Amino acid sequence: MRKPVIIAGMAFIAIQFMSACAGKTPDQEKKAEPAPLSQEEKVKNGELLVAKLDCEICHSPKKMGPQGPEVIPEQRFGGHQANAPLPPTDEKMLKSGWVLFAPDFTSFIGPWGQSYSANISSDSTGIGMWTEDQFKKVIREGKFMGLDNTRPILPPMPWAAYKHLTDDEISAVFAFLKSTAPVHNVVPDAKIAAPPKM
Repeated sequence: MRKPVIIAGMAFIAIQFMSACAGKTPDQEKKAEPAPLSQEEKVKNGELLVAKLDCEICHSPKKMGPQGPEVIPEQRFGGHQANAPLPPTDEKMLKSGWVLFAPDFTSFIGPWGQSYSANISSDSTGIGMWTEDQFKKVIREGKFMGLDNTRPILPPMPWAAYKHLTDDEISAVFAFLKSTAPVHNVVPDAKIAAPPKM
């Protein structure tokens, strides 16, 4: 009589142990899963992320104001403007190891060459024709225009830090950028420096 009780008790303990190891019950998983965001909520979330990631610092042309550089609203997220004048480059400073930033932070010169911030507005000259997968490839793999077999994204774009964003966060950033006012601007091609001679 005692043996069946012990076996039943051990079976009960084993079942409880396996249930605990299996994780949440289906009812618990349903409760933990958040409701999908509406498009409006996704865009708002993306706007907040873009502010936290400070995308405007490089991707929006600026003018000097009383507090320093101020974003030009009609060029917001338009990248380095095609005909924007740049100050002369001090080759001596570059050879001594310095990296130079244009006064509005949309063009940069360093050992990689000269790079320009991309147009990430919703215009067709920006990311207006991009797919979300292209945008993810830029962020996750640092691929120019999010295309295979293209050059890497050049400094100072911090894609290696941004690649840790979740898929939902990248999707929200993309949704917000696609909702921005279009800025028609074809950003100049980067001038990639020749690799150093060994």
